[in-house]
Amino acid sequence: MLVYGKNICKEILKFNKKIKKVYISNNFGDKNLELELQKRCNNIQKIPNCKLNEVAKVSHQGIILDVEEYKYSSLEDIINNKDDAFIVMLDHIEDPHNLGAIIRTCESAGVDGVIIPKDRAVEINSTVIKTSVGTVYSTKIVKVTNLVDTINKLKENGYWIIGSVLDGEDYRKIDYNMKKCLVIGNEGKGISKLIAKNCDILTTIPMKGTVNSLNASVATGILIYEIIK
Repeated sequence: MLVYGKNICKEILKFNKKIKKVYISNNFGDKNLELELQKRCNNIQKIPNCKLNEVAKVSHQGIILDVEEYKYSSLEDIINNKDDAFIVMLDHIEDPHNLGAIIRTCESAGVDGVIIPKDRAVEINSTVIKTSVGTVYSTKIVKVTNLVDTINKLKENGYWIIGSVLDGEDYRKIDYNMKKCLVIGNEGKGISKLIAKNCDILTTIPMKGTVNSLNASVATGILIYEIIK
């Protein structure tokens, strides 16, 4: 998998991820970073910036890494007994930019883990990694086959399931002092009826303007920081 940019590179080095190959610009300006890469990878290719542009098609800051595929965590890795345990579940998010932004917010807020489904949803790819600014490597992300089964497993472990919907209780009026899992729905359809049926609490962010919903990553950020407040 190809990943791009200095910040991503630093995160990969920090978490000791395997680097198969490095493509670096002839005029790359960060000598310290280049030296660190030389210690970790013996397959470094210097090429003109125009060639990097052909490979990346996106902003790359003069460096592209070919790294191993992302390794997901297990559900057991993120379930814990803390009184303020907090998991975020994503019900078929399709936009990699949304997923990357959500992971970045979860990491910054200290969320215990993120759950995504295996099918009909974006997975961890180069766009997600870039948008997350590499925080995928410091966030426990779990990919599951069935979200409802996973919800039931969380309930068995004392978690309350909070679904974000268009018509629910005002998010500012809920007591979040419990083990909880926040469920965020698909960009266009929201959370499915079956998922909503299995939630313990349905909450909403009141809208005063002409639109009835927010971007998925924006809504997630608002809800996460209300919950941890």
